[in-house]
Amino acid sequence: MNNEKRVLGLSRLGQYIKDFLVKESIDFNENEAEFEQILKKSEIENPWFTIENQKDALKQWSELLTVENINSWLQEYSESKTSKRVGLILAGNIPLVGFHDVISVILSNHIPLIKLSSKDRLMIPYLLKMWNEFSDSEMNFKYVERLENFDAVIATGSNNTARYLEYYFNNHLNIIRKNRTSVSVLKGDETPEELALLAKDIFQYFGLGCRNVTRIFIPEDFVIDRLFESFIAFQDIINHHKYANNYDYNRAIYLLNGDKFWDNNFVMLKEDNGLFSPLSVINFSRYTSLDEVKTFLSENEENIQCVVAKDELGIDSIYFGEAQNPQLNTYADNVDTMKFLEVI
Repeated sequence: MNNEKRVLGLSRLGQYIKDFLVKESIDFNENEAEFEQILKKSEIENPWFTIENQKDALKQWSELLTVENINSWLQEYSESKTSKRVGLILAGNIPLVGFHDVISVILSNHIPLIKLSSKDRLMIPYLLKMWNEFSDSEMNFKYVERLENFDAVIATGSNNTARYLEYYFNNHLNIIRKNRTSVSVLKGDETPEELALLAKDIFQYFGLGCRNVTRIFIPEDFVIDRLFESFIAFQDIINHHKYANNYDYNRAIYLLNGDKFWDNNFVMLKEDNGLFSPLSVINFSRYTSLDEVKTFLSENEENIQCVVAKDELGIDSIYFGEAQNPQLNTYADNVDTMKFLEVI
């Protein structure tokens, strides 16, 4: 099967997802009814994967998967003439976070050996099944519990897990991804609309993704209340029991330790230089000059996935509200997966 059929099938999958998201369940055909059940089962198995969050992820993919987008992405790369077996150890912190690796391997003409995350084990197999059908030809991929007989590996895990993976796969070509997070730099004159978009970058997927903002840099005279005002649209997040448990726990710890923090009953702001913050907490720091911010970003580059800010600040950044909308040529840890797959 050539890539032309794969690309066409993948674009049909994108359209299928788009149609599914706007349809009423009473009008579902057999495949769509199965799709709906998978969303419901995924939420039961992993309460972080709410129907809303799964649909947000699906909507993003449906917009990316067009023939034009896929071909524009692939034109920068050469398809491998020899198929290799590529082990994929997928993450499961947010819905479909491992799907990009899967399609990258297949479109590079390699064979993915997929170790699904136990937190996200239903959606990817369903989408691959439908992609297979829409491509009108059999694609070669395999689900595994343990990686064996592979030529290369792409794995994502925590920093502790990554150390083990680096040791275990030391003799193989590999991409090993570690913990990362994202930050925002405010100039101070952001509009309420821009700050509302920043709130989306913070709270979407409960803040569990590496592209979620966990640290904000603000000018010395910035009024903290402006942030809380922009967060209001996400106040219902506290009604999710897992999020609420994290909020209650972290708040209790801060109170017991006598730590200073700002609280609006569903998220806390803490003046802290730490890049990573606990779930339900956003770290912030005040700066006197952008040079000190740029120095911090440079020194912590390997831990930062993306920076959310205005273009005019002169920082390599993305605009507010776009943190969870990566393009097909946006790669985790800024390591070009497709270039890696070209040379294995």
